Amino acid sequence: MSEPLIRTLLLLDVERYSNRDDVEQVYLRRTLYDVADRALDAAGIDDENHRRADRGDGLIELIDANASVASLLRVFLTEVPASLRAVNRMASSSAQIRLRAVLASGYVAIDATGGWVGSDLNHAARLLDCDELRDALRERDNDLALCVSDPVYSGIVRHSHPGIPAEEFHHIAPGSKNGTLSAWLFGPPAHSAPPGRSASCQEPTTAQSPEPADSAQAPAPAQAPAAPAGGITFNGSAHIGGSVVGGDQYGVSGGTVHGDIRPGGAAGAEGERADGGEAR
Repeated sequence: MSEPLIRTLLLLDVERYSNRDDVEQVYLRRTLYDVADRALDAAGIDDENHRRADRGDGLIELIDANASVASLLRVFLTEVPASLRAVNRMASSSAQIRLRAVLASGYVAIDATGGWVGSDLNHAARLLDCDELRDALRERDNDLALCVSDPVYSGIVRHSHPGIPAEEFHHIAPGSKNGTLSAWLFGPPAHSAPPGRSASCQEPTTAQSPEPADSAQAPAPAQAPAAPAGGITFNGSAHIGGSVVGGDQYGVSGGTVHGDIRPGGAAGAEGERADGGEAR
């Protein structure tokens, strides 16, 4: 195995590639190769300065560290989207090509079989497959979703070199089986669900059953106005539990009671009105 060397890593993947038939996949692969070749040529990267690995539905470019990362990034911010737009204008709906792209850097070694080995390469591959990048492409009208690794952001993007607007990159932290990743997405981040359970997962809201009458505190009755001399006046409906009345009773609905009044079975005070005055 060779010694690990610092490389620029460019990873590309075609959206919904496996949903196409064989004829469409052949067309998409040819278009993908053409887009990649044009991008590398526009960035001044010739065939001697990069190696290519075919992933079927995508490509990985292992680029010499001496090649300009800033130039390659500018090409993917401007020329590649324009190239994809031009291709898709002339293509049928089944032949539309939309790409996810990751631009990263890190140490990569080449083993005896020509395979590429390196944790930085693994990190870039996980970024390419992360939900945040997939969702960003799905929600956008343009045909490219691009993110860069932390080293590319700190070394190139954050300095706002010409044609590289740092303010349009947003940090993302995708989860993976090996922990949380870190990268910078170009353009607005995809909409995400708020923390906690989504509405579809929440328990349904049910109306509360009324509490039993004996467990709830009844509101205090409104204070009745003072009754005129000679009787008790009830404004509105009145209920006396037990309704035990001693003595004469004349028209309770009219409000005149003579004798003792015993509300609820309790003996009333003789000679006194219910509101504290005298009762007749």
